[in-house]
Amino acid sequence: MKKIVCLLIVTCLFQVAAHAQQLPFKDGEKLVFTASYKMSGFLTDLAQVNMETSQVKTSSNTLLHFKCRASTFKKYDFFFKIRDVYESYVTKSSLLPAMYKRDIQEGSYKKKMKYVYNQKKKLIKSEQIKRRRDGTDWIVNKNFSFSNGAMDVISTLYNVRNLPIDNASVGDAKTFKIIFDKEETPVTLRYVGKETVDAGNLGQKTCHKLQVITNGDFLKAATLWMTADANKVPVKVEFTIPIGSGMLQLTNASGLAN
Repeated sequence: MKKIVCLLIVTCLFQVAAHAQQLPFKDGEKLVFTASYKMSGFLTDLAQVNMETSQVKTSSNTLLHFKCRASTFKKYDFFFKIRDVYESYVTKSSLLPAMYKRDIQEGSYKKKMKYVYNQKKKLIKSEQIKRRRDGTDWIVNKNFSFSNGAMDVISTLYNVRNLPIDNASVGDAKTFKIIFDKEETPVTLRYVGKETVDAGNLGQKTCHKLQVITNGDFLKAATLWMTADANKVPVKVEFTIPIGSGMLQLTNASGLAN
């Protein structure tokens, strides 16, 4: 599931540059997606993905808190239970990440990780909680550097939504990096054009269509659709992996900024 969630959020076309005064998202936005996988030749709804935006004020700054939760439907928990949570805190004025958290439970596998960003030094302090066979936990701390513009997957998605994609031309492409498990993964996005697709409770929406290109072994192909309006809501992802194919589909959007 963590791979599928990443497909939704790997959508950047250009360098993260100047941000518009009016953000395409706000405190209180909620997006709900259904994750489907092709089984016996048919797409089967297996899980739900929720994305929420809230605002947090500290003594020195105002942050936006982005939270993504992925959970299998209960009737499929016996097969492979998933309870994943991804969180990112970004500075509201720049949308640069300040902190990232990941808490995943997939079957018997569990992992917790936290990144604290130092944007000036381009350094991340990571904290990972690991579990011993006897059930006790221990903490592993590690510092690592990151390149300019590289971000975690959650921060990347919301920066993508704030880019001037309306100015993109068919064939435009950009290779960028997403930080995942302490490594930067290159991904290329190619602008395909516009298409009208189902956007859940938003109805039929004209969307920007993006082709996702990677050289990794897991993702073979992917396409993403994002509304061609002021909200730039990601509404659909189709993907192919070595063991099959699937889709993420927006079912409900509320609290939109525009």
